[in-house]
Amino acid sequence: MKFSNLGIIALIVISFSALLTFLDHYNLLNVPELVLMFSRWLAIAGLFLYGFKKKSLTAWILISMVVGAEIGHDFPEAGIKLQVLSKVFLKMIKTIIAPLIFATLVFGIAGHSDLKQVGRMGWKSILYFEVVTTIALFIGLAAINISQAGMGISMPTGAQEELEKVPPQTLNDIILHVFPENIAKSIAEGQVLQIVVFSIIFGIALAMVREDKRQPMLRATESLSEVMFKFTNIIMYFAPIGVGAAIAYTVGHMGLGILVNLFQLLLTLYVALLVFLLGILLPIALIVGVPIKKFLQAIAEPVSIAFATTSSEAALPRAMEAMERIGVPRKIVAFVMPTGYSFNLDGTTLYLSLAAIFVAQAAGMPLTFGQQLLIVFTLMLTSKGVAGVPRASLVILLGTAASFGMPVWPIFIILGIDELMDMARTSVNVIGNCLATVVIAKWEGEFNPPAELSAPDENRIHNLEDQATKH
Repeated sequence: MKFSNLGIIALIVISFSALLTFLDHYNLLNVPELVLMFSRWLAIAGLFLYGFKKKSLTAWILISMVVGAEIGHDFPEAGIKLQVLSKVFLKMIKTIIAPLIFATLVFGIAGHSDLKQVGRMGWKSILYFEVVTTIALFIGLAAINISQAGMGISMPTGAQEELEKVPPQTLNDIILHVFPENIAKSIAEGQVLQIVVFSIIFGIALAMVREDKRQPMLRATESLSEVMFKFTNIIMYFAPIGVGAAIAYTVGHMGLGILVNLFQLLLTLYVALLVFLLGILLPIALIVGVPIKKFLQAIAEPVSIAFATTSSEAALPRAMEAMERIGVPRKIVAFVMPTGYSFNLDGTTLYLSLAAIFVAQAAGMPLTFGQQLLIVFTLMLTSKGVAGVPRASLVILLGTAASFGMPVWPIFIILGIDELMDMARTSVNVIGNCLATVVIAKWEGEFNPPAELSAPDENRIHNLEDQATKH
């Protein structure tokens, strides 16, 4: 059977299942649950046909998310047990982060011996990060003040302040957290910013030594970076299973019905993130001249991984590879992307300003505009260096609540849907960092998209056909 026919069959099956679900949900037709389940799995079989047609890792990741959601919905206990597979995937990804950042940064800095460019990229990156994340904070602030999602919520009966108390972070704490005291400890704890600082200093030091001393280490770091990219490719074959298991666990222990709870807060965040994407990041991309279609194709896979695993780190190796593929030099990717994971978490910073005001609204603490600005500027400092791991932003939120005397119980409410919120904000983090690498590359005048990516697909096909005819 031709693949085109398989695609039509898959579309018919999925449409049939969607129609049955729609009719049953609105009581237009009483469909037995067994029939609904059968139609859903039939639709999944249709998706598998589509996956075999596409032969794309991104397609299989998206299909596995649907399969995972269905397993979690129909067999919640099995879905919860599948969490071990998602943890295996995350663990394997985390083994890649430190050696990949170290190798690519050191080679990028010492390999070109242009220390002035390193400094130039540094101030350009920090300037861009600060402007964009500040805008994200204010969009979150505006969104929660418009929706008033926290107003009218009363403290649940029997709620206890059981969350671990987090002491407020001082400026000294934030500064000290940037610098590593033990690089092995930084790697073990996944402190991306500390690894970046160590790698930058190591690269600068390597660039300053004699040529005969520099070259062996340069060749070693270049080889290590190539090996780690191949390592990433191997781990990515497991990505559909890890991603599907993550979604199965989420739906299994929370249920699809969680989407109904706190819908207003969820909607506020998703709309605010959408406004940020379309109102800030898209205009930046258009002004800078980013090839939008190729950019979206390149980030589809890392963003889908980030969405399902709620971990920016899980998407980092693939995102770095994708940015190189569309024409950003490795030295810029190696510098901007890891640094952005500490200073340019757009989705997380937007969420933090929104969530902090939500906590105040739920607690019945009226805040003046000046007090809200103070919270926002505090978050501008405390959100830097947040590790790109699931639920790291809750630590910042708890610290902010402690700093401003807010109660902890409203955070319990957020915890109920935090995973669903984390999916969206983590995806925006990855999109923002990918865009930042292209912006800095354009700013440096070093963005060189490959010729074959710029040519229409039809031309490439005709060229290949002509070559085949000649031979």
